[in-house]
Amino acid sequence: MADDCAIALGQSHLNLYQRIAEDLATAIANGEHVPGERVPSVRELARRLGVSISTVTQAYGLLVDRGVLEARPQSGYYVGLRARASAPEPSKSRPAVQPMPVSTSALTLEVLAGAGDPGLINLGNAVAAPDLLPTASINRCLMSVIREMPELSAVYDAPFGRPELRAQVVRLAHGAGVRAAPEEVLITGGCQEGVTLCLRALARPGDTIAVESPTFFGTLQAIESLGMHALEIPTHPRTGICLDALEQALAQWPIRACVVMPTNANPVGSCMELAERQKLVELLARHEIPLIEDDACGDLGFAPGPRPPACKAWDRDGGVLLCSSFSKTLGPGYRLGWIAAGRFAERVRHLKQMSSFAPAPLQQVAIARFLARGSYDRHLARARAGYAQRSARVAAAVAQHFPAGTRVAQPAGGTVLWVELPEGLDTLTLYRRAHEARISFAPGALFTAQKRYRNALRLYTAPRFDERMDTALRTLGLLAQQMQDEAVA
Repeated sequence: MADDCAIALGQSHLNLYQRIAEDLATAIANGEHVPGERVPSVRELARRLGVSISTVTQAYGLLVDRGVLEARPQSGYYVGLRARASAPEPSKSRPAVQPMPVSTSALTLEVLAGAGDPGLINLGNAVAAPDLLPTASINRCLMSVIREMPELSAVYDAPFGRPELRAQVVRLAHGAGVRAAPEEVLITGGCQEGVTLCLRALARPGDTIAVESPTFFGTLQAIESLGMHALEIPTHPRTGICLDALEQALAQWPIRACVVMPTNANPVGSCMELAERQKLVELLARHEIPLIEDDACGDLGFAPGPRPPACKAWDRDGGVLLCSSFSKTLGPGYRLGWIAAGRFAERVRHLKQMSSFAPAPLQQVAIARFLARGSYDRHLARARAGYAQRSARVAAAVAQHFPAGTRVAQPAGGTVLWVELPEGLDTLTLYRRAHEARISFAPGALFTAQKRYRNALRLYTAPRFDERMDTALRTLGLLAQQMQDEAVA
């Protein structure tokens, strides 16, 4: 904040602290400070402005009451996670609630192939930021495992995962409110394999799977590859799947399983309230329908403090199959995830053994050692703060550069941002124009089995926000504005 706040010190004490508060709030609204960022300490700002400590304390207290700042004990004051000037958020989705076959693989492959082009500015990924990963620490663990256990690279290992890694998964699950037994846990080649194994265990070709709308395209790919149908349920971009709509669908259609990402969902970033999580588990249990809980981004929430409990924390009959991954938190290259499959554990283990057999043992032991050292929580705290700031910067740039009428989701965590352009703008057309400008993103049509979200797109928010990224977002906004102008002409 500047020396900045041009404050008339001759004003009354009340007006002075209000002026300080308003100047700081304006700086935050203009993007000079982003959600999760620490603002100057009370003592530092008082010295900088030449005012008393009590004046700044009152100003900060006023902003805390308004939700602009958060006070963290022994740490200071931080910009609140919702304190940003942005476009309005999208409204609840309204898909046709009926089972439909899925045919998104061709478009998905096109977008994924484009995302792999090193010559593109890639705004279409949903991966971790390399600079926010503990790569050096894990590499040291890998080297120690290679020195001490060189035979691991020459053997097939336990098909369901190394016991030391499964033990660490049980500990991590406990942090999400889940009391899983080690024998219930299965190590997989990532969360996507986990969700696919669960679908195979629970349903057959032609069966109907309930999903959020929009939903992660990997879930749709799995449903498509297994010959199943997707039934899309209305979803709010902040609070997640709408339980009233799900309950009506359960009464109307023969649903075999439900796939939900309750915490920091991809692509919208929603996070279900705790009471709604409990209602979801109880609702599905009454109908005897299993819940596949995709928790790949569960540990990447922006809010300080403990993460929300997983839905499986309310599971009483083993009907929730919790799938997660280390790809978003520790690195995608290790290709490790896990399932706590409840009463379906034996069936899932059988399918795992018949498909990809054993996960790579070297990576398993190295990740287990890293987790056992107790530095995971410290790493997460740094990563979550970084993702919160970067997400806010991308959202602010979209609000600044994109056409009037654009709506932007307010993600609770993760590495992506859901954006809805004004009605009538086709993001598939925008995608191909952007590709010519050497920019890639994920069009909204990837995230539905229906002909919906053609005006939406998902942006990658994890990289450092620099001039190159701001230029790419400005270019996308200009291209979208050109399309809008052409439609009006």
